Amino acid sequence: MTKGMRFGVGDRLAPLTKPPVTRTQLVMYAGASGDFNPIHTVESFAQEAGLGGVIAHGMLTMAFVGQMLTDLFGESGELSTFGIRFIDMVRPDDIITCEGVVTEVEEAPNGQIVTCDVWATKAPGDVKVVQGTARFRIFA
Repeated sequence: MTKGMRFGVGDRLAPLTKPPVTRTQLVMYAGASGDFNPIHTVESFAQEAGLGGVIAHGMLTMAFVGQMLTDLFGESGELSTFGIRFIDMVRPDDIITCEGVVTEVEEAPNGQIVTCDVWATKAPGDVKVVQGTARFRIFA
């Protein structure tokens, strides 16, 4: 994203596709986040909990969407609000694609305030795993 770029209602955000989620990534995220719930790292525990196996942290998936947003505006903007609703579980080997579309644009001094719908899907089949909204300011 270059400084001064402008958005319009209906513009699609540049998608972000992450490599397949790995078990190592889940262990690393557990350490970074402090969320050591064994449903994210211990297969037998997750199966006994009725989950059918290890699941990724929901906040990891939300972080992927956050990365898409910050990749978009970088140092030329700032995130104001960001909310997600979790829809489906993400598991090791899932490939997550984050996307969004602009729903509202307000002209502001030195830039724009942009509101968008955001979501993430997993392949195959583009199953939606999260959806939400974000609002950010782009500096002119």
